[in-house]
Amino acid sequence: MALKAGDKAPDFEVSDQNGKTVKLSDFKGKKIVLYFYPQDNTPTCTVEACNLRDNYATLKAKGYEVLGVSPDSAKKHTNFIKKFSLPFTLLADTDNKIIESYGLWAEKTTFGRTYMGVLRTTFIIDEKGVIERVIDDVKSKEHAEQILG
Repeated sequence: MALKAGDKAPDFEVSDQNGKTVKLSDFKGKKIVLYFYPQDNTPTCTVEACNLRDNYATLKAKGYEVLGVSPDSAKKHTNFIKKFSLPFTLLADTDNKIIESYGLWAEKTTFGRTYMGVLRTTFIIDEKGVIERVIDDVKSKEHAEQILG
C-alpha cells in the first residue's frame, strides 16, 4: 500500500549514526524531510546527500529537519557523514522496518539484474505527523529544490 499526501506518517523507533534512539514522534511540532536512499557512498546517493548538505541552511531556515534513512549500519552512516560533512541525521534501518512501513522495499531492476531494494523517495511531513507531499521522482542533483517547491 503506497502512502500518499494526507496519510499519517508511520511512526518508528530506530538508531541514528551515533546509536541514539530516534522516533518520528520526537519531531512533533516540526516539519520533516524524511528521505529514503539505497546505500551510503554510492554515486547517486552521495550526490543527493551533498545536494541536501549544500542547501541545508535554506531547508533549516524554512523550518525543516532532515532525516535520511537507508539499510546501512550506524558505523557506515558515521563514515558517510564524516567523509562528506553531512550536517543531518542518518537513520540505520538495518532490518528494513521503516523502509517496509513506508512501502519502499520493492523489486528493482538495474542493468538487467532483478533484486529487492529501497525505492529512492522523500516524504515531506508536517508538524502534526501528516504526509504533506511524496517525492518519488527524486532528482539527486536538484533534490533540495524539489523539496522547497
